[in-house]
Order: sequence, then C-alpha cells, then structure tokens
Amino acid sequence: MDRLHLSQHISRQFNSEIDDVRRRVLAMGGLVEEQIDAALHVLIERDAAAATAIRDRERSINEMELAIDERCTFILARRQPAASDLRLVLAVMKMLADLERIGDEAKRVARMAERLLGDEGSADLTAALAELGEQARGMLRGALDAFARFDGDLALDVMRRDRRLDGLYRDLNETLVARMQAAPERIPAELERLWCARSLERIGDRCKNLCEFVLYLVQGKDVRHSGLAKGE
Repeated sequence: MDRLHLSQHISRQFNSEIDDVRRRVLAMGGLVEEQIDAALHVLIERDAAAATAIRDRERSINEMELAIDERCTFILARRQPAASDLRLVLAVMKMLADLERIGDEAKRVARMAERLLGDEGSADLTAALAELGEQARGMLRGALDAFARFDGDLALDVMRRDRRLDGLYRDLNETLVARMQAAPERIPAELERLWCARSLERIGDRCKNLCEFVLYLVQGKDVRHSGLAKGE
C-alpha cells in the first residue's frame, strides 16, 4: 500500500472513530432522558415500578461514561486531533460528567418520589412539579439536539430557557415554604417535594453547561463566566 492510500485509510478510520464518539454520547444522552422520564413517572403517576428500572439504567449510564471517556483518551493519545476535531473530543469529555450527573439527579427525584407514594399532597403541587420536570426534560432534549446538529443558535435558545425553569423553581419553593409554615405537620412531605424541585432545577443548570460546551465546539470560544453563558 502506497503512502497516499495509507493516509486515506487512516483518515477514514479517524473520521469513523470521531463519528462513533458522537453516536455514543447521543446514545448516553438518550438513556439519561429516559431516566428523567421514569423519575417523573414515579413522581407524577406514583408508579413505584419505574424506580427499579432507574437503578438498572444508572449502571448502563455509568458504564457508557467510562467507555466513552476511554475512547476519547485513546483518540487524543493516538490520533492527536487538531482544530474542530480536538474541540469535539474535549467538549465530549466535559459533557460526560454533566450527563452522568443529570442521571444522578433523576435518580434522586425518583428516590424522593418513592417516599411520597403514601402522601396525596395537592393537585396544584403535582402540576407545578410536572411543569418543572417537563421544562428540565425539554432543556436536555434541546441540548442533545444542539450537539447532534452543531447548532449554536439552538444551544443559546436552550440556555435562555433556564431563566423560565429558575422562575418556576422559585415560585414552587415559595409555595412549599408557605405550606410548611402554615401546617408544620406537612414539613416532612413538603421537604421531599422541595428536594425534588431542587434536583430538577439542577438538571436545568447541567443542561446549560452542555450548551456551553456545544458553543465551544461550534465557535471555538469558552463562554463560561460570560454574559453569553448566562443566556443574556
């Protein structure tokens, strides 16, 4: 095989490895989104069976995180990528931690929701938590779409949605605090709902981080600690 054909072969293999990393990240993101779906099902529909699937899925997510990270390390060491390829690998390695932590937050929501299975609460609280959860899930889906398409505009749009999620969280937090003050016997149950809401709000923050890495990938600029990173 002459030198030109060897270079073409190496290039095709490298491109295949890069595409494989992207597919794996999106597959991991899909599992994390399923975690959020299942956690909301436990919380809203009071389906305890969904919690078992969450624990099983968590193991798969953790295994995927390690496998993708190992693949990225191999690419950095053996292929020494440059320019946009290097940014992709670095962005993926940063995104993995946030995706895994989103899964952890979903698991926490499910665990606290299990403790609420015997508590009826109120329809208003359930609706508020459902809206918060849908907002968080939508942000994750948008962040993954932005990564799949290398779409900086979509990433910015998702980041701006975090303001709405934060507003929903503050409103629900005020409602729950008022309920605890008015009925101290409700404190244990309302605290569980408060921690659920907090985890959902953190999922939004993690999704915002994912979008920052997409912008780094697309624009080649680190937008953390900037007005842009705040969705301004």
